[in-house]
Amino acid sequence: MLMELKTYLERQGSASIFDLSNRFRVSPDALRGMLEHWIRKGKVVRKDFSGDCGGCGHSGGCGGCASAVSFEIYDWVG
Repeated sequence: MLMELKTYLERQGSASIFDLSNRFRVSPDALRGMLEHWIRKGKVVRKDFSGDCGGCGHSGGCGGCASAVSFEIYDWVG
């Protein structure tokens, strides 16, 4: 599974924990453990975006939905 995750991130460049969870049908917590392996090796970087990102101009969330925003993105830096 670690190699499948590596291959997927290499091809995609980056993916959210939500996307990875759907793709591999594994809980986000289990994926975080696997991703930590690649982070320790310097192959993956985790980016967290939360709250009002300011990107769309709406306060309280993206797209004007007024819900709390929390994005967890993993970038392959190989």
